[in-house]
Amino acid sequence: MIPSEENVTSSPDPETSEAQGIQPSPDGSRSRPSARRRPAILVAALLIVLGLMIYSGVHSRAVAESRLMRRTQEAAVPTVTVVFPREGAPTQEIVLPGNTQAFSDAPIYARTNGYLKHWYFDIGAHVQKGQLLAEIETPEVDQQLLQARADLDTAQANLNIARITATRWQDLVSNGSVSQQETDQAVSNLSALKAAAESSAANVRRLEQLQSFEKIYAPFNGIITARNTDIGALIDAGANTQPRELFHIAAIHTLRLYVSIPEVYSRAARSGAPATLTLDEFPDQTFHGTLVRNANAIDVASRTLLVEVDVDNPTGRLLPGAYVFVHLKLPDQTRSVSIPSNTLIFRKEGLQVGLVRKGKAELVPVKISRDYGNSVEILSGLQPTDAVIVDPSDSLVAGMPVRVNNKPVGGSGK
Repeated sequence: MIPSEENVTSSPDPETSEAQGIQPSPDGSRSRPSARRRPAILVAALLIVLGLMIYSGVHSRAVAESRLMRRTQEAAVPTVTVVFPREGAPTQEIVLPGNTQAFSDAPIYARTNGYLKHWYFDIGAHVQKGQLLAEIETPEVDQQLLQARADLDTAQANLNIARITATRWQDLVSNGSVSQQETDQAVSNLSALKAAAESSAANVRRLEQLQSFEKIYAPFNGIITARNTDIGALIDAGANTQPRELFHIAAIHTLRLYVSIPEVYSRAARSGAPATLTLDEFPDQTFHGTLVRNANAIDVASRTLLVEVDVDNPTGRLLPGAYVFVHLKLPDQTRSVSIPSNTLIFRKEGLQVGLVRKGKAELVPVKISRDYGNSVEILSGLQPTDAVIVDPSDSLVAGMPVRVNNKPVGGSGK
């Protein structure tokens, strides 16, 4: 008979029992793990996972808070743009407007009364000194001169007879032929007639001078710029009437320019300094002049210094009254730098600029020499190596941390 499976007992293989997790009992029998240990393992695993999740959340939050705090601190530091000062001034000359004037300019008036007989030069004519410009007919002066000469002849005749009489009486008084009284009277009469003769001679000379004014001469070399009379015009040189200008003459071989220099540029007003002239009429040409003198006083109304510039004009290309631009070279200024105007800070402490030094802002007082509009020249307070803040904020204070946004703009000018 084939035994049944229930009756068949087999001894399990020890190795197979260990692989199946069956441990032998102390009495030699084998049993499965306890059902209580399996839930404990699961709980421990869950606790470990939960702890890892909590740690990961706390750590990530701490990292985020640290990153946010760092970004907040970085954002609190203002970002600035800086420039380097340039050595020297942006320009070494100033340009000022001016008007040319003739070196000598004079109106010509008549000194005697009469009628214009003839004129010899019109406007634009070049004349030399002493050249005859016009003639005036003066019949009244001519007749007065004739009368004065006749009076002079009479006075001289009376003087001669008085001199003879006085000499004769002085000879006779020595031997007592005439009285001393008569002699003194004769000598006194001689003196009176001598004075009358001198008066008549002076009157003749006066009328001769008036007659000489019949001819009008050029007082210097120049050009006729105006003629305000014509043949037959009545010439009245009386003291009670407004004199009438006959001619106007101007010497243009050298021109004068009077320029008002602002007080801040008064250092350019050095006698003998060269000056350059430009005109819209001659856009591609320059003319050269010399600063010959200045007023040595500042005008209190305009705060300017009046200077005179002389320009040689041998060819006469420059005309009196022309509008010109005068270029004056400024003297070299030592230890000066220039910075943009938008770097200046105006506060109650005075004019300042902001610098970046070792990552912090520093406010430095400065002194302006010249203002060029977009830039200013600084005499003291800055060095070419200083990083100057552009468009500084109103809240900028000394010691504030700052961050430079870009590479410094500009250069030291070296």
